[in-house]
Amino acid sequence: MFKNFSQSTFQLNNLHINYISGGSGYPLLLLHGYPQTHVMWHKIADQLSEHFTVIASDLRGYGDSEKPASNERHEPYSKRSMAQDQVNLMKSLGHEEFYLAGHDRGGRVGHRLALDHPNAVKKLVVMDIAPTYTMYTATDMEFAKAYYHWFFLIQPYDIPERMISSDRQYFLEKKFGQWGRDSGAFTKEAFNEYLRCLTDETIHASCEDYRASASIDLEHDQIDIDQGNKIQCPMLCLWGEKGFVGRKYDVVAEWSKWAKEVEGYGLPCGHYLPEEAPEETLAAVLKFLKNN
Repeated sequence: MFKNFSQSTFQLNNLHINYISGGSGYPLLLLHGYPQTHVMWHKIADQLSEHFTVIASDLRGYGDSEKPASNERHEPYSKRSMAQDQVNLMKSLGHEEFYLAGHDRGGRVGHRLALDHPNAVKKLVVMDIAPTYTMYTATDMEFAKAYYHWFFLIQPYDIPERMISSDRQYFLEKKFGQWGRDSGAFTKEAFNEYLRCLTDETIHASCEDYRASASIDLEHDQIDIDQGNKIQCPMLCLWGEKGFVGRKYDVVAEWSKWAKEVEGYGLPCGHYLPEEAPEETLAAVLKFLKNN
């Protein structure tokens, strides 16, 4: 799926991160969403590598990356910890500064990374998300029905873990069907990779990711709000016009509360932009990143 890429593993302090890299030019880090892996970029990665040095990694807890043990505060799966992995990875490759594009959970890691490491991220793209703090604090019936998984996955161990693991393929098919708007967007090869990686360990780790978002991540966000911290780099928000986020939120306005320079618009698809609308996603990312 990735003709111009090679696969590698980065290891630091007994934790390893799986990633692929390819191309040349200014570095661009791609971070995936739930319940996926770096494979979600397979329709646009080769084209991006014609312009950038592209690194697409599996977040900790996902794909072939490490699934570290968690704790009561879910700190190992805080977006701060997950972001630090990616900074360490990029530094190991010689990239002190880079562009970042993140979909779904990857966008939330990108949000935290840009706040915690303002000198590292020079431009940020987030796809089909509103800020976590906004979505939780403004929860209503419409949001709870559309994003029921946020409240399901944060239930105490091992309620969601046991239920998902009972039929992994069913769970994946239902999630893609509920959030996506193009049933043909997911290639058999990509789907099989997502299914392969949805192990018991990954299911637990991904639940810890969501549990962290409903606890320690909100604490970190509150500190930034109280201190007036904002993302310093230019930011692009993309969303699926046929999905929930763009319908429910004024996405640009919400992200403008967290970043100094924000632009954004919708693309003709559901939640999975790089797979449902690859041409439009590629064009939007290239226009933003290459515009000086």
